[in-house]
Amino acid sequence: MTTTRRRGTALVTLTATTGLLLGTASLGAGPATSAEPAGDCATPFPVSELAEGDAVTGLTVTKGTTPESFAGEVIGVYEDGIGPDLDMIMVEVDMPAVAKAGIWQGMSGSPVYAADGRLIGAIAYGLSYGPSPVAGITPFEDMDDYLDEPFEPPARVKVGKGLAARIAAATDVTRAQASQGLRQLPMPVGVSGISQQRIDGAEKRPYLRRGATASAGGTSAAAAGPETLVAGGNMAASLSYGDVTQAGVGTVTSVCNGRIVGFGHPMSFEGETTLSLHPASVLYIQEDPVSPAFKVANLGAPTGTISEDHLTGITGFLGAVPRATTISNTATYDGRTRTGTTKNTVDTAAASTTFYQIVANHDRVLDAMMPGSETMAWSITGTDTDGSPFELRFEDRYASDYDLTYEVGYELSDLVYALTRITGVTLDSVTSESVISDDSTSYRVRGVQQKRGSRWVPLGKGEVARAKAGKTLVLRAVLAGPEGLSYVPASMKVPASAKGMKGRLSLTGGGWMYSGGNINSVTKAKKVVDAMIRNDEVELSLSLSKKRKNVERTKVVGPADRVVFGSKRVRVVVK
Repeated sequence: MTTTRRRGTALVTLTATTGLLLGTASLGAGPATSAEPAGDCATPFPVSELAEGDAVTGLTVTKGTTPESFAGEVIGVYEDGIGPDLDMIMVEVDMPAVAKAGIWQGMSGSPVYAADGRLIGAIAYGLSYGPSPVAGITPFEDMDDYLDEPFEPPARVKVGKGLAARIAAATDVTRAQASQGLRQLPMPVGVSGISQQRIDGAEKRPYLRRGATASAGGTSAAAAGPETLVAGGNMAASLSYGDVTQAGVGTVTSVCNGRIVGFGHPMSFEGETTLSLHPASVLYIQEDPVSPAFKVANLGAPTGTISEDHLTGITGFLGAVPRATTISNTATYDGRTRTGTTKNTVDTAAASTTFYQIVANHDRVLDAMMPGSETMAWSITGTDTDGSPFELRFEDRYASDYDLTYEVGYELSDLVYALTRITGVTLDSVTSESVISDDSTSYRVRGVQQKRGSRWVPLGKGEVARAKAGKTLVLRAVLAGPEGLSYVPASMKVPASAKGMKGRLSLTGGGWMYSGGNINSVTKAKKVVDAMIRNDEVELSLSLSKKRKNVERTKVVGPADRVVFGSKRVRVVVK
């Protein structure tokens, strides 16, 4: 798992796993205004013409945005090394930065050329442990030929004894090290503005399990412009950008007629996708003695769209950026107010972006992991499958005596997750407004009382609720709070058909209930939202029966001025 530290505005990742590099900034989603890069329109060099010992050259960036050249030599071709009918070309790279740090994360996509200038392929794989000058190359002739059948690339490519011996003979890598195998060069992973502790705690939700780790980075138009997106230059692809930037940073392999291809391996293996394309600027290459070194970079403003994310790399076009869902949170606390906004371009990331946006903005405003309470009002706007617009709205109250921030984001994120799984539904915005207080106190359901004449009679401990068919059962919920007991009216009409029945009456605080359901349409989502119970409300549930006849009734009362936890159940007899 990766952890990061803040150093200025750069992304600093201490260790990494395959996944996403995440930065932070607020920026717009318009097309780039500076010049487009010059295309190289490279011609592929056939793998079948390669031979051991062939000299190669390549391009990559070690600092800033300008590609630097390197030399190398072909070790051999590892047949089916990436996948069925997809060979891996083994090359030893000769470059001072590689001699110092080994093949690094973020070098993925670096183009490697034959002596005649044709493009052999892109650096995409490295030895499993420690620094190494040996790189696995994805053939360029395959980088636009995506496999029809889904194929999950192996985390590590096995190296046989023969190839291990050849690698050991041609490099400083031992046969034992080479035998450990080759793996896709990892991409640093992180989530902007959120600590590693928060990421780890958030992974109880499936849509947050992206291997994400905390980071602090910068994304701005000043970092790098689209003219730097040239062969061997930096490139990034993001699922979201703004307060929460979720992006992988690698290298451009080739540009031609406004089209761009890079990485040499998948970003997140989305297939057809709508990732946003960014330039980037390298601060430096961080060495690591036990795992691949990594590129520390700032992202530029979005300047195009990555439309394909496949086994052999990512491909996209310069110019228009993808449609985005605007996800924002406004948090107010102790006289401070901040609105944080993120543009989300890939629907499968919208739920995690929603959660991380809420956490990041709360952490910025609260500036602490603290107890407290808040009211949050949210809305989701979008377009239904038939093209009609829709809006969902709700307001709730939350409280925690440990860490308020974690309590507030899950319900909204869960709903976003459900909506993005409905084919044809488009989300335009996810907006939330939070008003936060230091008061973390709550109520607990202590009991229930029935009004009989002028007296309130406590129920339970042998005392049953006495009801009359067709009449109203006059009750009140007893809530225990920091100032003592409070009361919430909780009356319920008993159906005339319930005469002679017996059963139970339950009172449950909203803080103990989860509102949800199987959402497979916007219509169902609206019903779920309409039926949601606030955390500061109390649900009454009446269940009566006699022989084969049953009566079920529910009612929601409140809200109270605090979140309500706990539950009580009493017996009911109807005359």
